[in-house]
Amino acid sequence: MKYRMIVVLLGMVLVGFVVVLHQLFVLQIVEGEEWQSEALDHQLRSQEIAPKRGVIYDTNMTPLARSATVYTVCISPAEILTGSNSEEKKQEVSDTLRTMLGVDPALVEQKMKNTGSFYERVKTKVEKPEADALMEFVSENNVKGIFLEEDTRRYYPYGNFAATVLGFTNNDNVGAYGLESYYNNVLAGTPGRSVSMRNSVGVTMPLEYDETYPAQDGNSLVLTLDEKIQHYLEKNLETAVNEHRVSNRATGIVMNVKTGAILAMASKPDFDPNDPYTIFSETKREELEALNTVEQKEQYQTAKQQAQYAQWRNPAVSDPYEPGSVFKIITASGALESGAVDHNTGFYCPGYKEVAGRIQRCWVYGQKGIGHGQQNIADAIRNSCNPAFIEIGQRMGAKVFYENFSNFGLTEGTGIDLPGEAGSIYYTDKNMGLAELSSSSFGQTFKVTPIQLITACCAAVNGGKLMQPYIVQQIIDSEGNVVSSTEPVVKRQVISEAVSKDMCEMLEAVVTEGSGSAARVPGYRIGGKTGTSEKIDKYEQERKENPNAQMKYVLSFFGFAPVDDPEIACLVLLDEADVPNPYGSTVAAPVVGAVLADVLPYVGIEPQYTEEELENVATTTPLLLDKDIHEAESILRIAGLKYQIVGEGTTVVKQVPGYQEPLPKDGRVVIYTEEFTDEQMVEVPNVVGMTVAQANQTLVDQYSLNISVSGTGLEGSSGRAVSQNPVAGTKVAPGTIVAVEFQDPNLAG
Repeated sequence: MKYRMIVVLLGMVLVGFVVVLHQLFVLQIVEGEEWQSEALDHQLRSQEIAPKRGVIYDTNMTPLARSATVYTVCISPAEILTGSNSEEKKQEVSDTLRTMLGVDPALVEQKMKNTGSFYERVKTKVEKPEADALMEFVSENNVKGIFLEEDTRRYYPYGNFAATVLGFTNNDNVGAYGLESYYNNVLAGTPGRSVSMRNSVGVTMPLEYDETYPAQDGNSLVLTLDEKIQHYLEKNLETAVNEHRVSNRATGIVMNVKTGAILAMASKPDFDPNDPYTIFSETKREELEALNTVEQKEQYQTAKQQAQYAQWRNPAVSDPYEPGSVFKIITASGALESGAVDHNTGFYCPGYKEVAGRIQRCWVYGQKGIGHGQQNIADAIRNSCNPAFIEIGQRMGAKVFYENFSNFGLTEGTGIDLPGEAGSIYYTDKNMGLAELSSSSFGQTFKVTPIQLITACCAAVNGGKLMQPYIVQQIIDSEGNVVSSTEPVVKRQVISEAVSKDMCEMLEAVVTEGSGSAARVPGYRIGGKTGTSEKIDKYEQERKENPNAQMKYVLSFFGFAPVDDPEIACLVLLDEADVPNPYGSTVAAPVVGAVLADVLPYVGIEPQYTEEELENVATTTPLLLDKDIHEAESILRIAGLKYQIVGEGTTVVKQVPGYQEPLPKDGRVVIYTEEFTDEQMVEVPNVVGMTVAQANQTLVDQYSLNISVSGTGLEGSSGRAVSQNPVAGTKVAPGTIVAVEFQDPNLAG
């Protein structure tokens, strides 16, 4: 019996030992990695260290987009719920976050359900002052389980400036649109990580168990964009949208003719990258508000999303359109280069031309009921004559026309370093009949993007070189070292230098004698071409629903300067302007003229006035009342007068000096676009005793007044002001002429 008991006992011990060994084998060998991983999950605390996103600079190193440090507020449920007073600690954490940051207690309650977690986010993008205040409160009140994780937030210091070019980042700091998206891998950097060990109660173990892998900050972009030139373009586009009631955005590009570098690119209205989800257009906001009802909730959400996508789009690269008569630059260049026409080839315009049974009217026929008569190619360009260009296209033939179209890069994207570049829509020589060839020759029935068109037009005037457009000139690291540089790239020679020179001179005549006269800038040789294109596809679509639908137009102008050595080009298009006579010559040309008038002196191109310009400088002010801002600016600019705009309106309601009042040399006309108020009056300063230079600086530069001088000692610094009218202290409107009499003491007696 005793022996049996010993055997049974030994058997039981052996079985137990085998069971234990088996369980150890399963735990350590079979499931070892799984349990080890779970143990590490409880012991290790790993935090990501966000890299600092690279800066986007303009060409002069002005920051256009940069990142600042913000914080993510986190809680540790495993630490908070440890111990007998866990419910008290939980409530303390919830109250602290609600009081200091406005965090919803329901969110904290939800995060607390992950009882084994040491890391739960409760609020992101917390600014430093708020984060500092929170941690000070936590420290003073010994609140357990709340900690911060460093993060970054993207800022755009100029608001909606260059918005469609820069784009924006999403809540995870990832580029969503524009350059932020296209160069996201360059800008983003590489995240780092902080790893530490915790004991069984969640307390961090000694320092030797900590390991930090620092983040690698992103590289920065240096753009070809110039903040000043961008400002000039945006200012004029905004004015044009308001004064001409442009319903489908205005778009503009300023390009370096010789290199293809983008100096400015904008569309208005746009959006604020700091708050990209808010609809920027007041009209669109009102439309959406009308849909914001319980019954139309789904429709409202869809419409709002579409409106957001629309304002984020960059139409300069993403929206093909029918270019209209601006395209005649390409047709004429190709016709001269191929030998299809020359300067002696004649064209007759009776005001219309019949093609494939359809009458194609010239724009002048609609105004005067007659045509341009006999012309050569220079006349046809200057007059923007459609019948002449129909004949030019027919002389080229479909094959040569298409080869020229392709050679100028219009069958493919430009390859510009911006996202969302669209392709063109066009006929090939295989499917281009006589009607399609004829309409294509003057810029209708096909579509190209604005960036494609300005690139092609620059090739026509820069000596014939098709350039690769680009907007990023350098990538630099966080210490300012150059990582890469972009050099100008010539894709191919599209026309000869001789033909290009001819085109420059013929396009200058468009501005000096033809339809582009509103783009003139005294002292500069400006060339250009107007464009008025019908939105035929949209018109036909709308007519299916409304037989009384009206044709919509894209009004455009391409301008460049100086003609003898082109450097700066500007393309502006106004999509669906609400004006009585929609022509690019009267609406878009003044906008380009205003942009070039600002840009050319800024880039260091000095004016060189002709004798005729000097003779025609106005000595009396022209009539400006009731004119749109850009029309008034064009009149004053061509007259060689300086001007200042006061008010936010779009139409001139008052001018000082008034119509036909004498204006001294270098005087300034003040244009008011809103009713004049007493607050806008200035008090005439006392200039008696000053020299001519001092009085001029005081009245003109400091007080926005004009000065008329008389007397002796006007040359040099010997003369002194002895009287003035109006007298010092008088309240007058800015722009008022102050007559000052000077006397040379050396000649007194």
